[in-house]
Amino acid sequence: MAASSVIYKTIDQQPVWAGGGHGVWLEDRDGARYLDTCGGVGVSSLGHRHPRIVEAVERAARDLAWAHAGAFTTPAAEELAALLAGRSGGLTHAQFLSGGSEAMELALKIAYQYHAERRDPERRLVISRRQSYHGSTMAMLAISGNIQRRSVFEPLLGPAEFVSPCYAYRDRLPTESTEDYAERLAAELDATIRAVGPEKVAAFTAETVVGSTNGAVPAVPGYLRRIKEVCRRHGVLLILDEVMAGLGRTGRHFAYLEDDVTPDIAAVGKGLAAGYAPISAVLVSSQILRALGDGSGVLQNGQTHVNHPFACAVALEVQRTLDDDNLLENVRQRGEQLRAALAKRFAGNAAVGDIRGRGLFLGVEFVDPEDGHSPLNGGAQLAAAMKRTGLERGVLLYPGYGTVDGQRGNHVLLAPPFIADATEIEEMASRLGEVVDACL
Repeated sequence: MAASSVIYKTIDQQPVWAGGGHGVWLEDRDGARYLDTCGGVGVSSLGHRHPRIVEAVERAARDLAWAHAGAFTTPAAEELAALLAGRSGGLTHAQFLSGGSEAMELALKIAYQYHAERRDPERRLVISRRQSYHGSTMAMLAISGNIQRRSVFEPLLGPAEFVSPCYAYRDRLPTESTEDYAERLAAELDATIRAVGPEKVAAFTAETVVGSTNGAVPAVPGYLRRIKEVCRRHGVLLILDEVMAGLGRTGRHFAYLEDDVTPDIAAVGKGLAAGYAPISAVLVSSQILRALGDGSGVLQNGQTHVNHPFACAVALEVQRTLDDDNLLENVRQRGEQLRAALAKRFAGNAAVGDIRGRGLFLGVEFVDPEDGHSPLNGGAQLAAAMKRTGLERGVLLYPGYGTVDGQRGNHVLLAPPFIADATEIEEMASRLGEVVDACL
């Protein structure tokens, strides 16, 4: 076989050749099947060959290939924006891009332009959280508090401030109530804003439920409400990154709705078109849009595939399918089932320290079995071994390392398609258990 001209993530390691897929299963070109426990990376929420989405793809391809968003709008873009805004809990307008990193880039650009239009151009600094991840572009790495992802690019990254994550399993004190823990984190943010100068801070950004860096860590009750109060006090915008956690993944259309809070700006992405088309979105409040409209009247952003008509049409059908098929209820039910199945499968396993998350967005954190709590330090080698062993046993897994601080700890992230049935959920827990037994 001729050498490949494709650049792979691991340069000298060719991935499995994908041949096809059906529902929650993937197939390689030799016909071997793989049970997908992670939706790829939280993307494939409707699985493969969904008949309704396949028809939508065919319809959209017959209608319009592309149209410049500076000159044209389309029914698909208009309807999709209205649908998302109506579900968002108070955000009013949306723009569509190609991926999560682009969406978060635009969120930061909008935040700065908002302050500049209000004659407050010194508000340039973004405060983020340690162990966060907001995307792979330079600007997003600069506000991502994960040293593993920043790595070789550190010298190129712009300034940002970081505060503690909301990571109760590791950081809540034994004597501290959930309410006290949330208040302590809010006080830390308040002190950080005061220390750098409120007049310099544009936004605070966070993942509502942290995804790949440490495995589906949700905010504790009350945390985001307190954070928003601090932001309001200082005129700082709240940006919530729901690229992984949004659009049904946690059992709500937007994960922050469970926290009884609405941000000023939200970014969504992976589940928007369920992998059938590359698309993401930024949603903003009417206050944000009004400031831009009353100022220059122009959103200072232009990208080739903004409001792409084909991608918007496919995403619109995906989002309608969630409602028509009552899939958010399935996410909630199957999420409870998966959590229970994992708890049963790993009962008594001293290397499993925490099972957490919301809906079909769950994480399993591994620990040193000697004390049952210290981070397990299997590193990248363990993560690679678990992924490889999973493929050998017909299951696609998303293991991670550096769970605790970017260096220590290991976990597995589970984010299966929303269409998974009860039997498939049980099999996912069983096959993950086999891999853990083989690797730990």
